[in-house]
Amino acid sequence: MRVLSYLLAILSSTFAMDNLRVAFEWKQVDFEYPSSEARQEAIDNRDFVPENNLPLGLEVHGDRLFITLPRWKSGVAASLTYIKLTDPSDSPKLRPYPNWEAHKLSQTEGSDPPEIVSPFRIRADQCGRLWVLDTGVVDALGDIRFYAAQLLIYDLHNDALLRRYMIPKDQYTTDSLLGNIAVEDENCQDAYAYLADLGDAGLIVYSWANQTSWLVKHHYFNMDPMAGNFNVAGLQFSWSDGILGVALSAPDAEGYSTLYFHCLTGVHQFSINTKFLRNPTLAQNSFKEFKVLGSRGPRGQSNVSFLDKKTGVLFYALVSLNAIACWKTTNPSYTMESQGRVYMSNVTMVFPNDIKVDANNNLWVLSDRLPIFMYSRLNQSDVNFRILTSPVADAIRNTSCDSKLVISPELTNRIKLNMQTSTTEAPTTKGNSSESVTLTLALLLAAFFSVRLI
Repeated sequence: MRVLSYLLAILSSTFAMDNLRVAFEWKQVDFEYPSSEARQEAIDNRDFVPENNLPLGLEVHGDRLFITLPRWKSGVAASLTYIKLTDPSDSPKLRPYPNWEAHKLSQTEGSDPPEIVSPFRIRADQCGRLWVLDTGVVDALGDIRFYAAQLLIYDLHNDALLRRYMIPKDQYTTDSLLGNIAVEDENCQDAYAYLADLGDAGLIVYSWANQTSWLVKHHYFNMDPMAGNFNVAGLQFSWSDGILGVALSAPDAEGYSTLYFHCLTGVHQFSINTKFLRNPTLAQNSFKEFKVLGSRGPRGQSNVSFLDKKTGVLFYALVSLNAIACWKTTNPSYTMESQGRVYMSNVTMVFPNDIKVDANNNLWVLSDRLPIFMYSRLNQSDVNFRILTSPVADAIRNTSCDSKLVISPELTNRIKLNMQTSTTEAPTTKGNSSESVTLTLALLLAAFFSVRLI
C-alpha cells in the first residue's frame, strides 16, 4: 500500500539523519599568509575582507581537502584553497592553491585577470588531475566584472598547470554561470568533462583528447517555474536556476556512463547516457534519449549531487530541507519512498552546497548558509561554514540506499492486513480508529527494530 511505503520510508529516515560528523567548521575563514604583516596589508588594501569570503565547493585528494571561495563580493583573498586533512585545528587557515601569485586580482579596470578568477566547483579525477571550472565572474553581488570562462587542469603530483582551455564565447553568455563539473575519467587520455551552466541552462562537453568543446541544449536543463520559491532558515527568496546537479555512474559494457542531472529550481531527476553527449552530432539530435526518472517531492529542490561508483548510490543535497538524501541507482523506481535521508539538521546543514566521495569511500559535504550571505548578513559569532564527513557505508546505514536493510516480511504483511482491515470494516468509533492507528505504528516500530543485516 502507498501509505505503508511512505510510513516505512519516513520511519527509516528518522533513524538515519545523524550519520555524518563535523570535521571542520568556521565562524569566518582566514588564510595562511606569509606573515602577519602581509595579512594586515591585504586587509588594509581591501584585498582581504574576511566577512566577504564564503566557502562553496570542495574536493578531497590524498591528504588535502580543496575548498573554493567564489568572488561573490570584493575582498576574496584566494578563490581556490586547500587544508590538510591531518590539521589538528577545527578551523584551519586556508592555503591558496597552487600559490598566492595565481590569485592576484588587480582592482584596475581593464587589467589582465589572475590565473584563477572565481571557480565554484572542482573535480579531482583518478588520473591525478584537478579540474577547475572557472566562471570568470568577479564581484557577482556588487560591481560585477566578467572575465573569460575557462577550464584549468592541474597535475596534483606537482601542482603544475597542465592545461588552460578557454571556453569559446559562443558557448556561453553574460547570463551564464558555470556552476558544476563532472569528469568521465576511466580513460585518462580520453576523458570528458561535463560543465553545467545554471544561468543559461546548458551543458558544455569538453574532450581532453581533442581539446575542444561543444554546447548541448535540452528543455530538461531549464528551471521549473513551479519550484522557484525557496525558504532557507526562515529566509524566503525566489531563484530561476537551470541545470546544476551533475553526477556520473560507472561505465557500462560499451564504456559509456550515465549522467544524472537536475536543475536547482526544480524537483525532478533526469538522466542521459554519455554516448549521446560525447558526439557533437548525436548530442544535438538525440533529444528523445533524455530520460525523466522521477520527483524528489515537495520542497525537493537540489543543487549538487555525487554518485559513489562502488555502491551505486547517488547522494544529493536538499537545500530547502537542510538535508542530504540518497537514491540507489540500481533501484528501477525513483520515488519519495525509494529515496533515503542521510542527514538533516537546521543547525549544521543549513544550505548544503557541495558533495564528494573520496578514493577511500568517505562522503564529504560542505554547508555554508549561502542565501543568508547573499540576501542578509551572517552572524560572525555563529559557526557559519561546516565540512561534514562519514564513510559511505555508515552514511547510508538504515536508509533505503542500504542494500543490507531488510524489513521482516511477516511484520510488513501484518501491517498491511491491519491497515486493510481498518479501511474495509464498517465505520467505527473514534476510539477504535485510534487503536488501529496505534497498532499500526507499533507494528512499524517493530518492523524497524527487527531489521536484520545480511
